[in-house]
Amino acid sequence: MSKRILTIDDEESICEIVSYNLRKEGFEVDTAYSAEEALEMDLRKYDLFIVDIMMEAMSGFDFAKRLRNTTGIEDVPIIFCSALNGEDDTVMGLNIGADDYITKPFKMSELIARVNAVLRRAELARKALGAMATQAPAGDQDQLEKPIEYRGLSLDPNEKVCRIDGSEVPLTKTEFEILQFFLTHRNRIYSREEIIRRVWADDVVVTTRTIDTNITRLRKKIGAYGNNIETRLGFGYGFKERD
Repeated sequence: MSKRILTIDDEESICEIVSYNLRKEGFEVDTAYSAEEALEMDLRKYDLFIVDIMMEAMSGFDFAKRLRNTTGIEDVPIIFCSALNGEDDTVMGLNIGADDYITKPFKMSELIARVNAVLRRAELARKALGAMATQAPAGDQDQLEKPIEYRGLSLDPNEKVCRIDGSEVPLTKTEFEILQFFLTHRNRIYSREEIIRRVWADDVVVTTRTIDTNITRLRKKIGAYGNNIETRLGFGYGFKERD
């Protein structure tokens, strides 16, 4: 069965071009000319959202945040497609939970390649979850993972929540995953390239500056524990236990 895609952009010409070319590739495509219009649709029937960022009332970022907090569609892939081409914009988009980010103007061949890559990753993730559920012994499906703790700093891998001395610290998905990697691989320095391989999906393009930006924000959010994230110039980062 062909995949169904919703394109959301307030430029009708962009929607028409994208829809036409995706339909040529065998996809079913619907369009919405604002985030508000999209929210009135049955979003559960879509396999992918292609979303512009700079729209009038509700931005693409706000739309994506709404999706990521809506049960039943929180895992549907999102590709941001925007004229915003700054690295901070890309970092924000990926931190919100987008699966990819492409800047305008773009080649349709590149967009189609990214659409196929994102859908392929989503399908592999679904199959992996299905296989895990099938192979798990009876009664183990609901087994919870233990919190990852260092002194008063705690990560709950089940709720995806960070806490310091019992108080919740709001982290983005990327910040949470970087901290989780550090806490489970302590006292070793990892290069930026190693961190990218461990935290981001293979098909997502991430620069080393993206790593620096995320770690700077993470340090600020976790207060005194930010000092445990050590920088080695010319090498990379790591989480060091201190006396």
